Amino acid sequence: MGKYIAKLFISGVIEEKNEDYCQEWLLEQLEKLADDKKNVALMLFISSPGGSVYQSDEMYLAVKKFREDTKRPVHAYFSDIAASGGYYIGCSAQKIIANRNTLTGSIGVIANRFLDLTAVLSKHGIKSETIHAGKNKIMGSPDIETTDEHRAIMQSIADECYEQFTSVVAESRNLPIERVKELADGRVYSAQQAKANALVDEVMSFDDAVDFLKEKELGKKDFKAQVRDFKYKPKKTLMTMIRGAFSPLSPLSEAQSLLSRLSPGARMRYPAYLCEW
Repeated sequence: MGKYIAKLFISGVIEEKNEDYCQEWLLEQLEKLADDKKNVALMLFISSPGGSVYQSDEMYLAVKKFREDTKRPVHAYFSDIAASGGYYIGCSAQKIIANRNTLTGSIGVIANRFLDLTAVLSKHGIKSETIHAGKNKIMGSPDIETTDEHRAIMQSIADECYEQFTSVVAESRNLPIERVKELADGRVYSAQQAKANALVDEVMSFDDAVDFLKEKELGKKDFKAQVRDFKYKPKKTLMTMIRGAFSPLSPLSEAQSLLSRLSPGARMRYPAYLCEW
């Protein structure tokens, strides 16, 4: 096989591992591609609402390292959605190209969620007590009231993650940090809105994005390089096949599936760069 452009899929909620995304697999692919001399460029194909701050930043740094070590061009292509942590990872590329129907941006942080059920428990005569040391050890537990101190603690974490996110965007997009913070109020942008605000470079189809990469980054000897897909596929076990066969018949499974689609952060470990609407 001749020289090729690697199309690396970054799909689904960004976390350690789920049905669509696997951090370990992605990091391994980057290492293998770096060692493969036939690989002449990398295209990140991003379809993600974001996810964990930790995994988003780790992937961002890994792609930057790939660029520095290999000196190969890296472009990011935004598919249907590349928001929050998905956008964060895209900032590791030299150029960002969006599909005309892309939703992107959502530059912001969710530090945590506090669900206070104390009134409900009290109404039904239910008491719960957790023996602990350290007055804030169990903050966020649904059986205790959320205090101003709890809010301040989590706000400080959100603010720190927000500063990191906006700094990454400012450096990647060559924008003043003040301008980035004006844009970074958590909202999503259409592809054209993102381009107008310098959050993406171009708006075009994927095929045109490949041609754009070749024209801007690759010399004549590599211009005919083909595109090879690198997409995570979870291994099927007997249990997953059985579960898959019966899940369409289960109202509970359907409800769980719907809940997952409606709330992609249902299992999220916070803090998170995640678009949840």
